[in-house]
Amino acid sequence: MAQWVTVWRAAQLVGVPRGVLQQRVRSGELELADGLVSTEALLKLYPQAQLEASGLLERVAHIREDAFARRVRERLLPSQEVLAQRLFRQGQELADTQRHLQRYHALVIELRDRLREMLAEPGAEATRLADLHRQLNDGLARALATEPVDWLDVMDDVLKVVSAQVTLRPSGHQFAVEGRDTLLQAGLRAGLKLNYGCGNGTCGMCKVRVIGGEVCKVGPSDYPMSEAERQQGYVLMCAHSAASSELTLETLEAQGPADIAPQQIVTTVRAVRELAPNTRLLHLQTPRSHRLRFLAGQSVTLALQASEATAGDDARVTLPVASCPCDDRNLHFFVPREADDALARLVFDGTIRPGDALNLRGPVGDFVLREGQRPLVFAACDLGFAPIRSLIEHALSLDAAPSLSVFWLATRGDGHFQANQCRAWSEALDGFEYALFTDADAERGARQVAAAIRADQFDVDCDLYLAGPEPFVKALGAALVEAGVPATQIASEVV
Repeated sequence: MAQWVTVWRAAQLVGVPRGVLQQRVRSGELELADGLVSTEALLKLYPQAQLEASGLLERVAHIREDAFARRVRERLLPSQEVLAQRLFRQGQELADTQRHLQRYHALVIELRDRLREMLAEPGAEATRLADLHRQLNDGLARALATEPVDWLDVMDDVLKVVSAQVTLRPSGHQFAVEGRDTLLQAGLRAGLKLNYGCGNGTCGMCKVRVIGGEVCKVGPSDYPMSEAERQQGYVLMCAHSAASSELTLETLEAQGPADIAPQQIVTTVRAVRELAPNTRLLHLQTPRSHRLRFLAGQSVTLALQASEATAGDDARVTLPVASCPCDDRNLHFFVPREADDALARLVFDGTIRPGDALNLRGPVGDFVLREGQRPLVFAACDLGFAPIRSLIEHALSLDAAPSLSVFWLATRGDGHFQANQCRAWSEALDGFEYALFTDADAERGARQVAAAIRADQFDVDCDLYLAGPEPFVKALGAALVEAGVPATQIASEVV
């Protein structure tokens, strides 16, 4: 018998992006009933899922007892306490189901026996009662018959133990809690704009109300929750995980940049690495108790601490964050070699080294990902790849876009200094493609990119994100609008 699962869970079961399934729902290939998908309909669309499930179970059953296997278990499986609570909850559900089945079975047997007695009574309507008796026997035989195993049902039951499904109200957003992640870590990893501050149980900004399912405490917290809040079901997302396979939380999420408050953080330089002769990767890390809350595509201002006499007041620069908000402690920036940029000079001459402190202020900017399920097209020129990379990683976390396309123009001698990253995405993801262009003139190169986008995406209703020098952004935006792309579907950022 088919089960009914959410679109989010269905995508997990058959191993495709959620946006792909949602697109098949809109096209009529897959039907929804009260927002749920039938596993029977899933197997018709993805018959290979049954074979993959069998192989998956065999691989799990035969996993070797070595160091790698232990690391897999530590990362993918929840802690013993969480796992025990989820198994207990699932055991309760199974016991309830068995009890109901036993009662139904006893009722059917009782009715069958009563019909047999009535058939033996004088004057009974033998024909009708015999038909009813036969129908009851046939139905009982069908109910007790052994049917082939639906592997999607088996996988769904396994997933309910290994990972929990969380639904947020009132937004309806969903995410999975896997391994030893807290609710906050899992939500951020899924690309959601959750409200939080310290991330270690002190500030109380990640407070949510549990309105369905159960949670368990997995981390310390010093925030003084009132008794009234406890009675209403409030918990801290940073200190709790899901104890049940399904959990519903009530919380408000950021709608856009206006909902993200400016922050000032003293960060530590973790690494300075050469990406190309004139481009460096600057890796900063925030304190555990003060992480940067930002949206993908936004920028921050970096400066040496005032005590650094070598820096001067001009040793500051505003750069887009080139990493995903899902890892709010580790921040990446692409720093170009520029003679009039004092901070860049300190990066390139080795003055700024791992262990040094840098002041961070921000975030700023509204070049962020829109809500929606359309295919995404990204176009970057030179260092414009920094915010584009952040947006791509955020889009991959959300898993809502049916496809992603990247067009990258290089006008500098450093070329496409992260071409390997594009290649890795393309090899790992079915719905990802990229194209690289080179031209010394940004405006002329923009026309090449526009022609490539028209050839590849002209008949696709998509959202476009453009980032790079002003001549590139203006020329490409104008060419796309002239080609018929609605201006409301184009976002741009001058870098």
